[in-house]
Amino acid sequence: MQDAQALLSSVFGFSAFRPGQAEIVEAVASGRNVLAIMPTGGGKSLCFQLPALMRAGVTVVISPLIALMRDQVRGLHEAGVVAGALTSGNTAEETDAVWAALDDGSLKLLYIAPERLASSGTERMLRRAGVSLIAVDEAHCVSQWGHDFRPDYLRIGELRRGLDVPLAAFTATADAETREEIVARLFDGQQPETFLRGFDRPNLALAFEVKQNPRAQILSYAAARKGQSGIVYCGTRAKTETLATALREAGHSACHYHGGMEAEERRIVEGRFATEDGLIVVATIAFGMGVDKPDIRWVAHADLPKSIEGYYQEIGRAGRDGAPADTMTLFGPDDIRFRRAQIDEGLAPPERKAADHARLNALLGLAEALGCRRQVLLGYFGEAAAPCGNCDLCQTPPETFDATTPVRKALSAILRTGESFGAGHLIDILTGDVTDKVRERGHDALPTFGVGTEFDKRGWQAVFRQMAAHDLVRPDPARHGALRMTDAARPILRGEAGITLRQDTIKAAPRRPQVKMLVSEEDAPLLSALKAKRRALAEAARVPAYVIFTDRTLIEMAETRPMDLDQMARITGVGAAKLERYGAQFLAVITGERPDDLHPARRKLAGRDAGSLYDRLLAVQADLARGDDGTGKHVTCSSSQLAKLAATRPADLSGIVRLLGDRRAERFGDAFLAVLRAAG
Repeated sequence: MQDAQALLSSVFGFSAFRPGQAEIVEAVASGRNVLAIMPTGGGKSLCFQLPALMRAGVTVVISPLIALMRDQVRGLHEAGVVAGALTSGNTAEETDAVWAALDDGSLKLLYIAPERLASSGTERMLRRAGVSLIAVDEAHCVSQWGHDFRPDYLRIGELRRGLDVPLAAFTATADAETREEIVARLFDGQQPETFLRGFDRPNLALAFEVKQNPRAQILSYAAARKGQSGIVYCGTRAKTETLATALREAGHSACHYHGGMEAEERRIVEGRFATEDGLIVVATIAFGMGVDKPDIRWVAHADLPKSIEGYYQEIGRAGRDGAPADTMTLFGPDDIRFRRAQIDEGLAPPERKAADHARLNALLGLAEALGCRRQVLLGYFGEAAAPCGNCDLCQTPPETFDATTPVRKALSAILRTGESFGAGHLIDILTGDVTDKVRERGHDALPTFGVGTEFDKRGWQAVFRQMAAHDLVRPDPARHGALRMTDAARPILRGEAGITLRQDTIKAAPRRPQVKMLVSEEDAPLLSALKAKRRALAEAARVPAYVIFTDRTLIEMAETRPMDLDQMARITGVGAAKLERYGAQFLAVITGERPDDLHPARRKLAGRDAGSLYDRLLAVQADLARGDDGTGKHVTCSSSQLAKLAATRPADLSGIVRLLGDRRAERFGDAFLAVLRAAG
């Protein structure tokens, strides 16, 4: 079995595994059944791609979306890996190439959609192809309660039994209930080796803002990130279209995407997003699971997501390359009412609705957090964390106040009006505003009338919003959204508990966001030049720009400025195949001149200690090519012989004789041995 670390470096261009990857790769490569729950952007695909190269035979990857499969196959081709997909989107030439690679035994990864499992001939084809491992991407699609449920995923367990091979299942979103369903349906209830990896994405900056002028807030946020790829999630299809238009009018490259569009229209947007630098897609959550673009620099929510899991999955589409990325979520009382009504009016059984309210409560708790947002988010997933220093609340700690008295006033107003009114009418009562509605119902005679003069209407709206976020009150769908008190509010009303709320969201002043730079001002021109070279190469090859190199790789090039191919090979994401294909062209952008060509044998050693050792051996050979006195017969070793010496480092003369033969060993043996020993 090939060495995982060596393949990680030579094929994928990474010097080290991300946390948790090494153990998963070892378990999958060893042929054990595996369930891995890893954060979005945590490097799941590497955990089955690398074992596929380590193992004999073909790894079949079952993936839910054609766009996702095509992206991964393109990336593997660029890394020098023989991979293919059998999809309805293939050209005849692509399909022929897959069958040819299967026939000659060179194919290592075969991607198929779950729907192909419905064909009776698929299992026979996979058995004939020599499949030795099944990898299941987005394994949560097997859950019948999930919004991504795909019925054909239920056939995977039968395929595993039929082929009698190990199965590795991967997902980023699997609570305990979903994990149990995955084990039951994919592994016949036999517990696989399970890896639950940390949910932290430290490169993502987290922020929330209360809605004031949502369109202006989104436009301002996008303006600070001009030219960077981003996604804006909206709660309605109509809003995606109007907001995309507003962004275009503000000078951005932007388009909309939602489930009501024709399939061809959606494919065009997906294609543009994959290939264009700096495009903003304004979308509903229909634009989701197939998004595997690693250099999305920001994700904004124009409306509150459905749940904390949905929020985590959606922000997780930013910064998959590991470079810094920003997230911002807008929310307001209308969002909270809308999401509560969605749950209450749905067709799910009562226990499911209760669970959905709990998930929404967790997200609202994150929105109204008093301390580090990352601590709150990771706490929901059962992880402890120190303050991150990378969220809005760490950078600008919130103002808070003891809100026990105003909250008790609000709760009293709700009870004294029979839990029959919404926040607007209740605020009129608290502020002493004698409206027609207040007068007609005699509410100006209530003990709570006019007792809330400490806040204006906007201040009370913030209090009611935070009360809803803390699940002290909920709108009653049976009474046109009238607020009713929950059990959680009763201890506060009775004086048995207190509550702290945020003052800053009551008196928030609009902020002008600073322009976000990916690199320092000094390195920005070089990064732009590197991106232009990447764009030109991507257009020529008709592949997405990130398939050439990700933003993270270009940022590292701009900051470290490699001066030769050895230094270039040490940049994250520059594997052997990409170094050979693109290394010299990007070096020319950095240094202003094309580097000298290296012999292929030397180029394979680029970035490794063996590379500099090869150079020293070559220098010694040049000195001794005509003997010690320069008058002997000209003798040299081939580049491949020197490369083998540098890579294997024989410890004595007999080892050198085996590689070079007697004649060359006699001329160079002692000198080469001295170089090898000096190198340790």
